[in-house]
Amino acid sequence: MAAAVVSSASGLLAMLNESHPVLKLHALTNLNTLVDNFWPEISTSVPTIESLYEDEEFDQRQLAALVVSKVFYYLGELNDSLSYALGAGPLFNVSEDSDYVHTLLAKAIDEYASLRTKAAESHEEVAKVDPRLEAIVERMLDKCILDGKFQQAMGMAIECRRLDKLEEAITKSESVHGTLAYCISVSHSFVNRREYRREVLRLLVKIYQRLPSPDNLSICQCLMFLDEPEGVVSILEKLLKSSNKDDALLAFQIAFDLVENEHQAFLLSVRDRLPDPKPQTSNRMNTEQTSENGASGSGVTQNGDAEAGGDVQMKEETVAVNGSTHEMDSRDVTYSEKLAKLKGILSGETSIQLTLQFLYSHNRSDLLILKTIKQSVEMRNSVCHSATIYANAIMHAGTTVDTFLRENLDWLSRATNWAKFSATAGLGVIHSGHLQQGRSLMAPYLPQSGAAGGGSPYSEGGALYALGLIHANHGEGIKQFLRDSLRNTTVEVIQHGACLGLGLAALGTADEEIYEDVKHALYTDSAVAGEAAGISMGLLLVGTASEKASEMLTYAHDTQHEKIIRGLALGIALTVYGREEEADTLIEQLTRDQDPILRYGGMYALALAYSGTANNKAIRQLLHFAVSDVSDDVRRTAVLALGFVLYSEPEQTPRIVSLLSESYNPHVRYGAALAVGISCAGTGLSEAISLLEPLTSDVVDFVRQGALIAMAMVMVQINESQDPRVGTFRRQLEKIILDKHEDTMSKMGAILASGIIDAGGRNVTIKLLSKNKHDKVTAVIGLAVFSQFWYWYPLIYFISLAFSPTAFIGLNYDIKVPRFEFLSHAKPSLFEYPRPTTAPTTTSTVKLPTAVLSTSAKAKARAKKEADQKASLEKPSGEDGSSSNTGSSSGKSSKSLEKDGDSVQVDSAPEKKAEAEASFEILTNPARVVPAQEKYIKFLEESRYVPVKLAPSGFVLLRDTRPSEPEVLALTDSPSSVASAGGAQQASASASAMAVDEEPQPPQPFEYTS
Repeated sequence: MAAAVVSSASGLLAMLNESHPVLKLHALTNLNTLVDNFWPEISTSVPTIESLYEDEEFDQRQLAALVVSKVFYYLGELNDSLSYALGAGPLFNVSEDSDYVHTLLAKAIDEYASLRTKAAESHEEVAKVDPRLEAIVERMLDKCILDGKFQQAMGMAIECRRLDKLEEAITKSESVHGTLAYCISVSHSFVNRREYRREVLRLLVKIYQRLPSPDNLSICQCLMFLDEPEGVVSILEKLLKSSNKDDALLAFQIAFDLVENEHQAFLLSVRDRLPDPKPQTSNRMNTEQTSENGASGSGVTQNGDAEAGGDVQMKEETVAVNGSTHEMDSRDVTYSEKLAKLKGILSGETSIQLTLQFLYSHNRSDLLILKTIKQSVEMRNSVCHSATIYANAIMHAGTTVDTFLRENLDWLSRATNWAKFSATAGLGVIHSGHLQQGRSLMAPYLPQSGAAGGGSPYSEGGALYALGLIHANHGEGIKQFLRDSLRNTTVEVIQHGACLGLGLAALGTADEEIYEDVKHALYTDSAVAGEAAGISMGLLLVGTASEKASEMLTYAHDTQHEKIIRGLALGIALTVYGREEEADTLIEQLTRDQDPILRYGGMYALALAYSGTANNKAIRQLLHFAVSDVSDDVRRTAVLALGFVLYSEPEQTPRIVSLLSESYNPHVRYGAALAVGISCAGTGLSEAISLLEPLTSDVVDFVRQGALIAMAMVMVQINESQDPRVGTFRRQLEKIILDKHEDTMSKMGAILASGIIDAGGRNVTIKLLSKNKHDKVTAVIGLAVFSQFWYWYPLIYFISLAFSPTAFIGLNYDIKVPRFEFLSHAKPSLFEYPRPTTAPTTTSTVKLPTAVLSTSAKAKARAKKEADQKASLEKPSGEDGSSSNTGSSSGKSSKSLEKDGDSVQVDSAPEKKAEAEASFEILTNPARVVPAQEKYIKFLEESRYVPVKLAPSGFVLLRDTRPSEPEVLALTDSPSSVASAGGAQQASASASAMAVDEEPQPPQPFEYTS
């Protein structure tokens, strides 16, 4: 009671000077309870209390320390407060729920973490840490683990570099798998130093491997980060050797997940370490037979037949021998089959082939947009003419549909010199991934060996560049041809194309021989060939932090050509991709250089070394250069580089560059626009759109250009239902393109933006992170080189490297695509394709121009049939009570109508409007699933196929729960047979390919109604 009416601490303070220890103890005990209210008064006696703490004979020293600590806390002297709290020992209660304790614990953890980090970085023993500080941190960690606050304990343990405590927290948690997954994401997001991140991941792998049922998918992801292919190989081999089919499915899933990260060198080292499939002869014979029978030439479409054939042959061979050998051999055969499939996946060819088929069969590009652009662009304006060709290539990237080019050959032929180079290279983007027929597709344009005179060097150089784009990151089959083409020419334009092609095909392989060939081209000191050679060297050495960078830097100082210096500056930056603090010395060297072009390279080096890390030090450096460098080029690139550093946290970027986007300097505004475009690509982030909107009508033409391109990057795969501003932006693009008085720069931006927003037949997005939060190396590199188009337009095509198909592709054990249904639990209109544009004079959408009249007749007939079918369906749906079924079936028929006959069946639109929109949509494998839609994807409970790992998009391996029933396969059509055919064939074939999905639907009702 007495304590409640105390109005002053003076009496207690006086007792501190008494000689009897009991009185001092009484005073300290009471002061400790009163300090929160009377600290100003007590602060005058701090020296007296301190002297008690220092008096070794006083047995309540720790209590004195606690009181002093609290007084200093209230005085704002946190360092002193912490040091006395340490002196208080166990009296400093880490469990106490007070501001004082919370603040000091945070201070203690920060202090401890920084001491541990400094010691680790200078490779010293951790002896300098105060043992009392360590004791407090350990008490805190133990308390968290005891209270079951495992995530908190893990965060502290990671920050304090206490891996022993991290391990304890993980192993004691209720769900170890969940905790490990959380820990992986924390280490990617918050561990700044690469070396320490690797230590954390090594520990996680160790814990994973000790679990009774290890999560092999996660282990392999960690091992990829640690660059330890041996570990991955042993896991894959174990899974393949298992007799359980599900284990093989898991191995294939792991391989697809690794391929998604695009770490080419790692994938190849895993593939090469796996044993060769043994009974290969029978398989190979069979495969050859299949391809002779007119198959597509893809490993994917033949795999099943080849293996089945191999199996039969093996069985025939082993019948003669006794039963045990028979059994052993058939097991060998299945192991070899599995190995062959796995190697196909790891080489990347399987996923490329499936992606190609998906983009081809689902292509929804709107050719009327291109037709409008072509008509409104003046022929005299070569920039806009070229931009139209770029837009067409981007719009059809990977679809293999080059109808627009074939229909406008006469218009196309007016391209001269470098425009011709770009036009030819564009074919590489359209056919990208066409590994089987890439060379035969480009054959008419390629340099003919021994042919005197040959074709135009511009189209020959463009064709070599195109081959690189087709084989980007998968150039094993084409590298030798490109090397020979580079060696056998002295024409700088052809050298330029061959260098770019080689860099793309051998991306990140650090191939010594190719490096020497490219270096030879560089040393000719030709500005045109040298620029491409500099970039090519960088592409070749991506992320290797090779000492060859200093050789490149020396040459950059020696040459007089700006083009070469610029190519080398970007090339040097590419070599330090992802190396974080390892790259600091080189970055320092570049950013302090006298030559602004090399400082510009330094900005790219910062961007790429710290790409996706959101590292504060890198952001500070870039912001410093953005506002202080004397060169506009360097300032622009410094701001743009922020986009690369921040793409793992896209919502941060608009906030960080918002002030820069209002800068008086147009170069800085342009950089801000592209930074937002790069880091927020494909997110449709509202803040990003709000920041870019005013820039699209900036007073400076090139700022408008950058803003339009960036806006298209942000809005790719977003439709009007998700954000009405998408429709406004599309109309703005059309207005700029049609406006005769609009200047060339912004017109070019609008044309390119039209291509980017509808990229890849409206089935791809721009993604710099894989689902496992790894950087997609090729995509990041693609955007980095693309952003260089400011100086050199043909580099625009590099944006195609950043395209990821927005697809769910479910695969069975044979790596075929079975047809099955799953659910998108959202209104269909929310994620549907953008509506096709209509020409003002006609109701036709000209979505897929058909060169053959018979096909258009077929399409009309089909639309008429479907209209009749729809009318006949209306009656029973009224009688039937189950609303959900009718919802999905009507949804489907209207969808097929929209896909095939929208242009003919004009009155279908109001009819569709009349019904209430279904709240869900049934999708059929393979399906377009855009990123925003992923959270709505559900698998049906009674479905025949069950995914090996729950994933809403990408390549997903499926377990067949009813293997005895016959399977219906999708994606049976392959573009390869069409690709080399003539123009008319191509158009009609592509038109029929579009209808492939609908073919099975109409017959059923007709059988019943007739």
